[in-house]
Amino acid sequence: MKVWLGLIAMLLLAMIVAACAGNQWATPADLLGAIDGDQALRSRLLLDWRLPRVVAAAFVGALLGLGGTIYQGVFRNPLAEPYLLGSAGGAALGATVALLVPLAMPQSWLLPLLAFAGAWGATMLVIGISRVAGAVDAAGLLLAGVAVAAILGALRSFLMLALSDETVSLQVVLSWVLGGVQTPTWRGVALLILITLACLALSHTLARKLDVLGLGETMAVAFGLDVHRFVMLAVLAGSVIVAAAVAFGGLVAFVGLASPHVARWLVGPLHRPLLPASALVGAIVVVLADAIARSALPPAEIPLGLVTAVAGGPFFILLLARRLRAS
Repeated sequence: MKVWLGLIAMLLLAMIVAACAGNQWATPADLLGAIDGDQALRSRLLLDWRLPRVVAAAFVGALLGLGGTIYQGVFRNPLAEPYLLGSAGGAALGATVALLVPLAMPQSWLLPLLAFAGAWGATMLVIGISRVAGAVDAAGLLLAGVAVAAILGALRSFLMLALSDETVSLQVVLSWVLGGVQTPTWRGVALLILITLACLALSHTLARKLDVLGLGETMAVAFGLDVHRFVMLAVLAGSVIVAAAVAFGGLVAFVGLASPHVARWLVGPLHRPLLPASALVGAIVVVLADAIARSALPPAEIPLGLVTAVAGGPFFILLLARRLRAS
């Protein structure tokens, strides 16, 4: 219970700090005034711009934590992370189309929609290729994912070169690809909250079977688990979660890798407590990283993915070194 109360308290504290952080720092009293209905311009900016972004960052981080935990459980690999199966490349391709191709739908809706469709489509393509090739195990999915990600990256680069002109800045595309929580309306925040709760419920249904799979394929089959079918379903579930995260937050690296490890140190390896703990850790990390991205170099803003990469790169190297030393 102390662990859960500590995580919730850390998340609330991180959200308060992030809501205060920015080009012009606010105080907790300013936040209370904005929430209480103060009509001053500063209060309206806090309520309509900064607070929705902080809440969105928390739920994007929660989705990345959930996705990372599922992928590490499915592949039984502590170095697995949510973008292994080409979902990041698909999301980036969809976002590039939304930003560079003039379409009738407003871009505020089109960008997350096409990013989600790209991530989902890339994962379905990977699963289809692995089935055609007869490699339906985790290793086959990983190899197919690497190949699809390379193809999608090349397509995105081609579109950026072919469709950009003096009226379209590539900086807009690059800033999204490098990660950054878009500032939604409160209606958009409500949609993100509903999506996150649904993803949390979906991941909860996988928890027991992920524990069984962690015993090894032989033991999992002995317990009556259809390993190949479950791997496919879990990968699809993880991809839905990751697709939702990238649709609202762009490509944010290393959060899905690091959050499950931190949560595992706190609550242990069983997935029933591990999944919500990873979501809380991911939320804390993204909220703080987004606060740094907004306030480190005012009035400019650092891409969120760069902040998490700078912090997560050494973490990944440490994990890799420990894994190689143990093998």
